[in-house]
Amino acid sequence: MGSATGSGGAHIERLVALYRTMLRIRAFEDAAEEASRGGVAVLGQQVSATPAHVRGPLHLSTGQEAVAAGVCANLARADYLTSTHRGHGHTIAKGGDLARMMLELYGRDGGLCGGRGGSMHIADFGVGMLGANGVVAAGMPIAVGAAHSIRIRGAREIVACFFGDGAINRGPFGESLNWGQVWKLPVLFVCEDNRWSATTATGPLTAGEGAAARARAYGIEAVAVDGNDVEAVDAAAAALVADVRAGAGPRFLHAITYRVKGHVSVDPAAYRDPVTHQAAIADDPIARARVRLVGLGIGEDALAAMERDARTEIAAASAAAADALPPPSQRAYSEIQDCGAGRWRS
Repeated sequence: MGSATGSGGAHIERLVALYRTMLRIRAFEDAAEEASRGGVAVLGQQVSATPAHVRGPLHLSTGQEAVAAGVCANLARADYLTSTHRGHGHTIAKGGDLARMMLELYGRDGGLCGGRGGSMHIADFGVGMLGANGVVAAGMPIAVGAAHSIRIRGAREIVACFFGDGAINRGPFGESLNWGQVWKLPVLFVCEDNRWSATTATGPLTAGEGAAARARAYGIEAVAVDGNDVEAVDAAAAALVADVRAGAGPRFLHAITYRVKGHVSVDPAAYRDPVTHQAAIADDPIARARVRLVGLGIGEDALAAMERDARTEIAAASAAAADALPPPSQRAYSEIQDCGAGRWRS
């Protein structure tokens, strides 16, 4: 983490670090996707006896790794982050505990949310990750609230607020940008534009010139960037983060990327044009970074070793999660609100 560096050895070191982060995110998501596959009942018959370790909706951000890596490389540990229902990559890039993330996905004791939140509610307050969120655009007012808290306390942290292109058509988007700009809050809004809102292309549903234009309409400086170029994301985020830290108020990053997988892990995404889809897959951010590293003199063996390291780390986390126990049943009634009396149970 820290700010973008210059040329030479520091530049190579920076790109290697970004590449390693993307590899870890990709390995985690691939493992989570595999763990979500299991026995499927068809007309009352069990096709496979293998149970799925990860139950419930699993939203993957495969192909979007450069956005998470490039932005979070410019955040300090004490900075805050809010995420979306595709929050694995953001959490890993922010420094979240990867082993405890996997425990959470598996619904095991020791998970970041005690094994009770699952994929869409990943949070790691220890690194400022305030939570993924299953409601589109719902992380935005949380980010603005955290930023307003920073301002009131006179603290130095900033907030990075990730959201998708579908969120710009929801009310909290406008409310959050307006509040952030009126109060000059220390928040970086990051539109992770993967071009799809669930199973519908976002473009035909979005009036006007898009995300960045809407931000500028609120007086917020906005920058568009190739979200599959991790160095470009890193550089753009570094400049915007510097402005936010200097007290210039909110900034907006529009990172254009592509969601390789379907809306959820079991969605084959047959509604997408296959030619366009294959062209987008070919523009893989990890492959692009790898080509650049080779051009900078990093050997294929070293790059392969980095990928093996990432896969080995994730495999160990998956194995540990599979062997772990679920949380005790009585804990299901802890840390919930008693709506009748309006009290929190201990």
